[in-house]
Amino acid sequence: MENRFCRGFTAGAVAAGLKKQKGVKDLGVIYSEVPASVAGVFTRNRVQAAPVRLDRERIASGVCRAVIVNSGNANCCTGSKGMADAVSMARLAAEGLGVAEEDVLVASTGVIGQPLDIEKVARAMPDLMETLGPDRLMDVAEAMLTTDLVPKIVSRTGVIDGHPFTVVGVAKGSGMIRPDMATMLCFVCTDAAAAPEILRNALTRAVERSFNRITVDGDTSTNDTVLLMANGQSGAVVDSPDKEAVFGPALDAVLLELARMIVQDGEGATKLVEIAVSGAESDAEAMAVADAVAHSNLVKTALFGEDANWGRIMAAVGRAGVPVDPDRIAIRFDDVLMVENGTGCGEAAEARSAEVLKKPAFTISVALNMGEGRASALTCDFSVEYVRINADYRS
Repeated sequence: MENRFCRGFTAGAVAAGLKKQKGVKDLGVIYSEVPASVAGVFTRNRVQAAPVRLDRERIASGVCRAVIVNSGNANCCTGSKGMADAVSMARLAAEGLGVAEEDVLVASTGVIGQPLDIEKVARAMPDLMETLGPDRLMDVAEAMLTTDLVPKIVSRTGVIDGHPFTVVGVAKGSGMIRPDMATMLCFVCTDAAAAPEILRNALTRAVERSFNRITVDGDTSTNDTVLLMANGQSGAVVDSPDKEAVFGPALDAVLLELARMIVQDGEGATKLVEIAVSGAESDAEAMAVADAVAHSNLVKTALFGEDANWGRIMAAVGRAGVPVDPDRIAIRFDDVLMVENGTGCGEAAEARSAEVLKKPAFTISVALNMGEGRASALTCDFSVEYVRINADYRS
């Protein structure tokens, strides 16, 4: 897994004591050595954490120098103190870095409703500044973790006008994952140059193709934040449609892989499953069907039990709210035809599908045979471990 940043960025992390586990990294910072253009996408949940509300205000300037992130506390539903603490986090980081306070963004993740111990953040700040380096991104990835089992970093490269550029993304997410913007924390940095509007358009498209097409448990967090910073240190400039056509796929690839890693690392998950829908009357209707199947708790528990219960998939398709003809539907588990013309293909097909379900990753294909629309979503199974994790989360 990549452990280096793109040019002009450094990162670092420390254990500030915000998590229950002692000595575990829980406070990190990402810093651009020069002013960077910035764009962001945030949760659509009407209950929004203080860092989200602060970042929404500050990102309007289009300029960012740093992001400070903590785990162990979401700083959400914490009233006026929560906003004051978010502002203080930014100010403390700005003072340590020697940059303007308004150019520092904040992100938090963890338990909702508990006040953030800002004194612990203040005491840890000098040590945090000492950790900064171009090879410390993995430390930030670790400091962001909550119920995640693995840190998540992805990088891709490209060339514009002879200038090689890099896009690097770091994300956390395992639970409270549902397509409604971003469904986790994700920070993406590039050493290409681009105006905030170009970044915003590219990021919105990339999020729609990636983080808005995944689900673990159907819950949307109060803290969801995706930030994209571009500092131009590579010499590559994204300032025209043909250059956007080079930069966009690199960004897409980073977010798609991070999205896949998040579902694979879903709380208690044992299987990564793509729901691929074809033959809808439009792409939007195909997405609605994929979403309905991906979110079905009955489908997800059947996946955990390795039960080829195709009737649950048919039921989810039927409640997606789009036109379907049950007698045209075909369902495959990988390449095994399970349902044809709305009818099961028998015990032999079920036995072959059961073998597919034993694999750690596979595809369920749903052909509606109504038109040319197609879309896909990523989901995982619901396991007993998921219930245990979330029953004990605060204790």
